[in-house]
Amino acid sequence: MQTHKAIHRYAQIGPRKVRLVVDLIRGTDVNKAFEILRFCPKRAAYFVEKVLRSAVANAAQDPEVNVNRLVVRETFVDSGPLLQGRLRFRPGPMGRAHPIRKRTCHIHVVLGEDAAAKSKGKKAAAGAAKEQV
Repeated sequence: MQTHKAIHRYAQIGPRKVRLVVDLIRGTDVNKAFEILRFCPKRAAYFVEKVLRSAVANAAQDPEVNVNRLVVRETFVDSGPLLQGRLRFRPGPMGRAHPIRKRTCHIHVVLGEDAAAKSKGKKAAAGAAKEQV
């Protein structure tokens, strides 16, 4: 089975925030995932939708793939490096200073074709061919 993937690296949002959104679309078909992300009020939905669109575009490059049968096989988020530019500080206890940690993350989306829909499509095509004969 073929899989197609896309990765957004160094997204400027914390990984915990993105994991909440990614958990919503894991295992769903692509059209339903777009619908979920479009109406999700979280900021991370924008980043995940961009990665999902890229993965669908990557899959569409293969002529054997039916884009309407794609399913979100895997989605996961890894934490990226902290941004260091113009490091700022917040006051801490007892006169200390704590740095402001600007987190980044890497968003991974892996798509694959739905095996059940693929077999149904083949059975329907075979049944139609038998009826024509």
